[in-house]
Amino acid sequence: MHPSLSRPLRLSRLRAVTAVSAVLLLGLCGCQTDGLSDITGSLGDKVDKVAPAKSLEFYQERHRANPDDAEAALNYGKALRSTGQRSQAVAVLEQATIAHPADKALLAGYGRALADNGNFQQAFEVLGRAHTPEDPDWRILSAQGAVLDQLGRGEEARQYYASALRIVPDEPSVLSNLALSYVLSKDLAKAEETLRHANSRAGADPRVRLNLALVVGLRGHMAEAESLAKEGRPPEEAAANVAYLRRMLAKQAAAKTGSSGAARTD
Repeated sequence: MHPSLSRPLRLSRLRAVTAVSAVLLLGLCGCQTDGLSDITGSLGDKVDKVAPAKSLEFYQERHRANPDDAEAALNYGKALRSTGQRSQAVAVLEQATIAHPADKALLAGYGRALADNGNFQQAFEVLGRAHTPEDPDWRILSAQGAVLDQLGRGEEARQYYASALRIVPDEPSVLSNLALSYVLSKDLAKAEETLRHANSRAGADPRVRLNLALVVGLRGHMAEAESLAKEGRPPEEAAANVAYLRRMLAKQAAAKTGSSGAARTD
């Protein structure tokens, strides 16, 4: 029923497309990484606002003091994710879910960590256990959609986004994930329309605007894309956003050039 992850050519092409829409409400504007976690879309999971290194040390100590504390394990896993330690986050949260198999918050955190780590099929299955049809969680529905997009199941992913939007109409983070789905389907016009709508919503995260800038840039409107990347940001952050935008668009251009030659198997 589920497609296998052992198709490197397919995933190589998928990554080439997703690299250009890598922000999607993960990390801080102007401080993005180009790792796989950025590709998975918005997983609806925010880490403590404490500086990542301090947060990690704090939650590591709490977890060591009481390994059976589900909340401590969950927060430690989030802190590990925030510092890019994806495999470690998976290991910590896997053990916690074994000890607390019915804890839906832990299951949700474990599923997100698996998605960060590129274990998309397993992530989808775990996230499905983190809520029920009788009590759906729109954040998890959106995360499931993001994972399905990485599995190449775009139409099904958009059904999950639609379900999330029925619970929280016009939620910018869900719309941003939906826009990524359109990018993966090579419908840049629909992606831009969706992101413009998301960006117009009150309280939209500034990273939604950066996603819009990426898509506008992909459509060849570089001046507007750079303007969007800088809009409303302090000078240093605006410059970092523009540099990130140019780097992502250059990566996409290189991916297009490479796709016309020998197939890659990264």
